[in-house]
Amino acid sequence: MVLNSDDRAHQFEAERPRLIRVAGRILGDDAEAQDVVQQAWLRMNATETDIENLPAWLTTVTSRLCLDRLRARIPEAAEPAIDEHSEDPDPADVIALSDSVGIALTVVLDRLSPAERVAFVMHDTFGFEFATIASALDITPTAARKLASRARAKVRQPAADDTLADWEVVDAFMAAARDGDFERLLELLAPDAQVRADDVAIATGTPAQIDGRRSIADFFNGSAKGALAVFVDDRPASAWFRRGAAMVLFDFDVVDGMVARITFRADQDVLGRVVRREKNEYRA
Repeated sequence: MVLNSDDRAHQFEAERPRLIRVAGRILGDDAEAQDVVQQAWLRMNATETDIENLPAWLTTVTSRLCLDRLRARIPEAAEPAIDEHSEDPDPADVIALSDSVGIALTVVLDRLSPAERVAFVMHDTFGFEFATIASALDITPTAARKLASRARAKVRQPAADDTLADWEVVDAFMAAARDGDFERLLELLAPDAQVRADDVAIATGTPAQIDGRRSIADFFNGSAKGALAVFVDDRPASAWFRRGAAMVLFDFDVVDGMVARITFRADQDVLGRVVRREKNEYRA
């Protein structure tokens, strides 16, 4: 069925959250993802061609726009040739990799070329068929499969910049909390994670303790919308502000790329050491 302009607009709004999630994971930047999806909206409105499958069309356009952004951001060396006849990895190996990557995904994506990054995220994170990925990258489905496989191999390799994982974990956790992404919160929390609070924070109404990742994910799911990225003693953290002053600090202990503990702190001595930071800012 061919959609008219009103139908397109209605369906686009239904697709917008999914497109933002895809673009956000590919680009690693929520604001840039919003911008890319708005560009997709403008292209949809500008095209006079009949669009029979709007979700697929929007996925392709959004992915291509992300690819353009990545190519502008990342100097892309010549890609090694893709052998379309090489053997595919064992499916069990793919599952094991998916389980092992966890939160480190945001960091290790920076090791990939733009095309590898798009292929890897679309397939391994969102489960898109290789035909869809091929359309976005303007390659064959077989080449798209090989591109994702090559990216997967790079993701396995350790890298020196994995020390950035702590602030990646903090920012990813707070983004998932704001977005109400319960499954992402579970992924970021260690199985024996715990929440604690100092006496001043408890007096302001924060819980004294929460134990277990599911209970913690329930508590944070859809919350902390007013929290901002901060440093405390040069550690990445987050804090709730009121009238420009930090009121409660969310102090994270990150172990092996997962949130092991969050401590709510409202003691003035601690809050006095809180410094605002730009999202994704890291201090060595």
